[in-house]
Amino acid sequence: MMQKRWFQTLIVLILVFLLVLLVSATDWIFEPIFQYVGAVAFPIIGAGVLFYITRPLMHLLEKLKMHRIVAILGVFVVLIAALFIIARYIVPILENQFSMLVNNIPGWISTAENIIDYWQENQNVIPDEVNETINETISNIRANVQTYIETVMSFIFGFIGEFISLMFALILIPFFLFFMLKDGEKFIPFITQFFEKKKADNIRSLLYKIDDSLTSYIQGQMIVALCIGVLLYIGYSIIGLDYAMTLAIFGAIICVIPFIGPYLAVTPAIIVGFFQDPLMPLWVAIVMIVAQQIEGNLVSPNVMGKALHLHPLTVITIVLAAGSIGGFLGMLFAIPVYAVVKTIISHFYHTYQDAQKDEEDALI
Repeated sequence: MMQKRWFQTLIVLILVFLLVLLVSATDWIFEPIFQYVGAVAFPIIGAGVLFYITRPLMHLLEKLKMHRIVAILGVFVVLIAALFIIARYIVPILENQFSMLVNNIPGWISTAENIIDYWQENQNVIPDEVNETINETISNIRANVQTYIETVMSFIFGFIGEFISLMFALILIPFFLFFMLKDGEKFIPFITQFFEKKKADNIRSLLYKIDDSLTSYIQGQMIVALCIGVLLYIGYSIIGLDYAMTLAIFGAIICVIPFIGPYLAVTPAIIVGFFQDPLMPLWVAIVMIVAQQIEGNLVSPNVMGKALHLHPLTVITIVLAAGSIGGFLGMLFAIPVYAVVKTIISHFYHTYQDAQKDEEDALI
């Protein structure tokens, strides 16, 4: 029985379960390690994303006969120039539009209440029980406004401490990015040098596959966000939607979430459009549909389909599950993590199949 494959697999699963149980029972030992990993996770992830975005530019500069260090400095110059343009020309517009948007929210709430009151007074179709439920809901909202405000303020004050940690992490990102660009190609040889040739070739192949998956996803999603943002801004400007740039940038960020993102991105624009003009939500929906069609037929098929080989139903399931567990960040990182795990499992499965085939050929 010890030679049976299913029995060996069962033993491995039992050992993995016992290992997980042991780790959970002695989590106090690993807590300092988890804290350290959590402290450096954000700058490493941020630098990693920038690494995959800027690596093609560095290779392009190297093809122009630039030294690696000079090419990296060129990449930093481009990043600094982009940040300067954003801070100089885009951030002031966003601040102005966002402050106007926040100032108009109380008026919109009052308008919505007046519409509901008028509608309730001039209709005889809806049962009294439903009207009572609506009135109770509105009363609860009005009664809990102060609680909501206090919750928001406590969140803001708590955010100040998190913001300081975020700023410190942002300072570390350029250092991580510099060494990733400088020595990124040395990582795989460094890992594989500890293994014999056959295993080293196997691990090298796996790491290159993971690198290709992350490159395809991150670079592709950045292109998706840029395309969606530009198309939404042009469309919102054409139809005359208020706060066009703010809503377009919000849509570009949210659309990074596969499949679900577009529906979440258009919601604030529809709400703003409704209070601007009753017909404006229709135009907003048309703009989003046109933007999605243009982007979906030109960019996404090469990112989510051909590059990562992920079925749409799989993506939707993973995003929903990750969102319920980790919120927005969970939805944001669910697909690349799944792509990496899928690549690892697929690689070892094919390796196992090849090993089985070699054993069969040896017996023949």
